[in-house]
Amino acid sequence: MAFDNSSSGRGTAMAQINVVPLVDIMLVLLVIFMITAPIIQQGVQVNLPQTRAGALVGKEEQLVVAIARNGRIYLNDNQVTLSQLGQKLRAIRKLQPGREVYLRADQDVRYGIVVKTIAQIKEAGVEKLGMVTRPESQEN
Repeated sequence: MAFDNSSSGRGTAMAQINVVPLVDIMLVLLVIFMITAPIIQQGVQVNLPQTRAGALVGKEEQLVVAIARNGRIYLNDNQVTLSQLGQKLRAIRKLQPGREVYLRADQDVRYGIVVKTIAQIKEAGVEKLGMVTRPESQEN
């Protein structure tokens, strides 16, 4: 807050806000977020198999079950056990029936783990299960 020392002799308060420090802080934060945003990596690293199928358009936030190379199972980036996966999917299905689930499995994962996961998803009552792949490279 500043004081006005005009000819009246009284030091009255001026109601002005100095926004320069606020702008400086905002610019520094902007630069920090611009630098760190590309560095942040989201999701579970999965080496997807390649296919010729095209991409599907998502309507809402997707439920993704990922199986990493080491056999760990993730539901939207949260590690779960096979039994927990079924429980969570049943709870989600009660709130949102007809919700689609997408399965991302590393191509080097044992087939048995993938089949057990699919069985658990189906036992939870999920009707729509999509398999996530990556497009085949043009060199092949």
